[in-house]
Parts: sequence; structure tokens; C-alpha cells
Amino acid sequence: MRTSGRGRFGQYLALFGYLLFLAFPFLWLISTAFKPPRELASLHPTWIPEDPTLANFRQAFDEQPLLHAALNSLVAALAAALVAVVIATPMAYVMARHRTLLAKAATGWVVVSQAFPFVLVIIPLFLVLKNLRLVNSLPGLVMVYVVWALPFALWMLVGYVRAVPTELEEAAAVDGAGRARTLVSITAPLLAPGIVATALFAFISAWNEFFFALVLLKTPDRQTLPVVLTHFIGAEGVADLGPLAAAAFLATLPSLVVFAVIQKHITGGMLAGAVKS
Repeated sequence: MRTSGRGRFGQYLALFGYLLFLAFPFLWLISTAFKPPRELASLHPTWIPEDPTLANFRQAFDEQPLLHAALNSLVAALAAALVAVVIATPMAYVMARHRTLLAKAATGWVVVSQAFPFVLVIIPLFLVLKNLRLVNSLPGLVMVYVVWALPFALWMLVGYVRAVPTELEEAAAVDGAGRARTLVSITAPLLAPGIVATALFAFISAWNEFFFALVLLKTPDRQTLPVVLTHFIGAEGVADLGPLAAAAFLATLPSLVVFAVIQKHITGGMLAGAVKS
């Protein structure tokens, strides 16, 4: 019992250290966002601001159109998540239920495509969007986000579809349900956690994406929030640290709120007890 207790204590200690490591950048960002210029320039920085202020937030909104940029990011992220899920869900079902050689090849290509760097695909995508006259537009950016998120979204949903017991679909077929009725009434509700998780991934990826938005969007009124954040850095690389930290802190809030709202739906236990032996 003593050895088991020590081992459990070590596990909790390691978990606490890991969580602290992950939380350190965000906590330091919050601290910096509320510090006045005098504390930001101090040679002995502190965790808790001695004289907290909201001046950095006011300055950030005065210097850059953060609300408009956030709206652009929200529209692009929501549209990309919705389109990616709508396309990936039926494709994932076919690939999971029909394990042909073509389906296996498609799955392999999905995995390999995740290794492609951004620089490798940006030129072909730019040329395609230029021919479609979608450069410097949110619809064009949404298309790029869907293309980039679709492989991983498809890979995620294939795993969720395979976790749904085929016995449920077979039982529905025996009871006289057609294929469409089975998919809508039996399979789709059980895939809800996977669809929500996939949509969350696509949304956060599009919300935080910077490189594609920087290359494709040139007009200031169409730029997304990550691109606008770079405007707090001067031409010589000197950052306006206070307003930058305040704006970056606000930019992280939507992702945290979205995850907090839907995290209860992301669970692997919804299939428990679905099949009784």
C-alpha cells in the first residue's frame, strides 16, 4: 500500500507539473495584459501586477480594428467547420463501412497529406483562387481552411464511425428500417460526439490560423484577428507588448468559451450499453 501510495503521489505530481507547463504561457499572457508600461519595462518582472490597469485593452482597441477582425475570423472559422463536417461525415461513413482497397488507399493518403508543409501548398492554392477570383476574400479563405482541415476531420470521423457497432444497423435493417432511416435515427445520434469534436477541431484550427490569412488577405477590412495582431509589432521588430498581450488574451477567449460549452458532448462513453450481449 505504501508503494502504491507513493506511485499515485508521483503520478499526481507529474500531472500537476505538466498542467503548470501548459498553463504558464497563458498565465504570463494574462499577467502582462494587465501590467502598466512601468512594470513591463522592469528588470524584475512579477507574476501579479502591482498596479493592474485596463489601459492596454483600451489602447489595443484604439490602435487596431479588433472587433471587425474578430468578426472576420468568426465567420471564416464557423463556415469552415460547418462545411468540413458536412463533407467529411458521409465520406467517413463510406470509408469505415466499405473497407475496399480504394478506401484503404484514401485513408493512407489522408494520413500522408498531414505531413505537407504550408509552403508546399500555398502556391497551388493561390493560383486556384486567383483563377476563381477569390483572392483577398473570406469565401476564398474558407475554401482553403476546408481543404486543410478536411483530411484530419475525415481521419477523426472514420474512427468514430468504426466505433459504432454494425449490429445496431443490422438490427434496424431486420426491423424494416431502410438505409437512410438507419443512418438518421441510429448512426447519426451515436456519431454526435465525433461530429462535435471534429467541428471543434476545424473551428479552432481556422480561428488560430495565420499563414494562409496573411498571404491571401491584403485589404485591412478583410484581415482576420491573427493577422491584425501582428500590427502591434513595429517595422524594426519592436512589439508594443502591453496592447499586444491584451489583444492576444482576448483572441484566445473564443476558443476557450467554445470548448467549455461543448466539452460535455465530447465523450467516448455514449456508446456504452448500446449493445447488450
